[in-house]
Amino acid sequence: MDLKLQNAEIEDSDNWYEIADTYWQNQPSTVDGMLGGFGKISKTDLFASRRFLLDTISDYSKETQFKQALDCGAGIGRISKGLLLKWFEVVDLIDQNGEFLIEAKKSAVSTKDHRVGELFACGLQDFTPEPAKYDVIWCQWVLAYLTDDDLIAFLARCKKGLNSHGLIFIKENVTCGIVEEVDLQDSSVTRTELAMQNIFHKAGLTILRQEFQKNFPKGLFPVKMYALM
Repeated sequence: MDLKLQNAEIEDSDNWYEIADTYWQNQPSTVDGMLGGFGKISKTDLFASRRFLLDTISDYSKETQFKQALDCGAGIGRISKGLLLKWFEVVDLIDQNGEFLIEAKKSAVSTKDHRVGELFACGLQDFTPEPAKYDVIWCQWVLAYLTDDDLIAFLARCKKGLNSHGLIFIKENVTCGIVEEVDLQDSSVTRTELAMQNIFHKAGLTILRQEFQKNFPKGLFPVKMYALM
């Protein structure tokens, strides 16, 4: 197993991904289901993400276009519908749960938003973006389900999937401690900030901007936003 964990023993990566797949198969196709019962934070989350996205492009990458985006771990399309489809001409969605993607497509059709592009029903560890296709690749609350080596490889492939002025945006829980925290119920790992930085470096990515999400309820993990190229 390539995931470097100090407080859990995982037998193999296949089992790691099977547990996560089973967990999400049993979650309802609702915003509350996507957010682990914290659907009430969605509006605050999307507001902060929009500001972070637009400020980053304005301050660091004015040549980034709003043509093609990829929503990684898209679920039922909460982020696509609430953020990406408001700004990008076409948004592709990827999620290991095909039923979630069907719900995302239905939601887009019901709102007469026909800018949803391709739907990829597979895990990120098995996905390779088309080279030089995307202006923005958005990854939120999904990278915790990848092992270290698979995450590094996935991000390196994402870098190749960006066009010349493309950016990768990541929004994930981070732990305040010095050791990763593992949830064996859904096969996820909350990494330290240092661990995240090391992974980005190994994937050949540079951090342009980073900041913490504000105004979430107390008791939740800190959430950090990164813009990378």
